Amino acid sequence: MNDSGLGGAGHFWCLRDHRVESGDQVCPAQYRLGPYATADEATRALDNVEKRNAEWDAEDARWTGEAS
Repeated sequence: MNDSGLGGAGHFWCLRDHRVESGDQVCPAQYRLGPYATADEATRALDNVEKRNAEWDAEDARWTGEAS
């Protein structure tokens, strides 16, 4: 299941399985976000992605003059 040799290096959010994974039982790298220090942080991974994307979209709009 693990294709990166990271076994035990934190907690990950698996985009394929929609769950927190850690240790030697993590999904392939292309499906995971992390590592995070705690399982709770990994659980909030998609919230953080959404927040950062909104911030970057707003910055892009300011940069191109689309924002007021």
